Amino acid sequence: MLYRLAADSVVAFHFAFVLFVVLGGLLTWRWPRAAWLHLPAAAWGFLVEATGWFCPLTDIENHLRARAGQAGYDGGFIEHYILPVLYPVGLTRADQHLLAAIVLVVNAAVYGRLWWRRRTERSGPSD
Repeated sequence: MLYRLAADSVVAFHFAFVLFVVLGGLLTWRWPRAAWLHLPAAAWGFLVEATGWFCPLTDIENHLRARAGQAGYDGGFIEHYILPVLYPVGLTRADQHLLAAIVLVVNAAVYGRLWWRRRTERSGPSD
């Protein structure tokens, strides 16, 4: 029971991390220092998708599930609703490249807007 709970917690953290990678740049509009956390996370997410690497959270989760005696993801809410988003069936390399591009484009737009806003704030109104 404890290993299953730990595995579910890893999945929830993994899901939150994926959301942070894709949308965390939005936090920088309110808290610019969040970029110190978000940029490395976004770079990691991009590299994982672009290169086909496996996130270590996946290995941790699989180890915990094996220790819990689970063979698959049939079961509770987390397994049914969150796992298909993190591990979609039929994910191809082309899909992963598309996901990497989405991470790159979304974050480039967010940080571009932040840069533009800061640039216009520094220059002040032009008379």
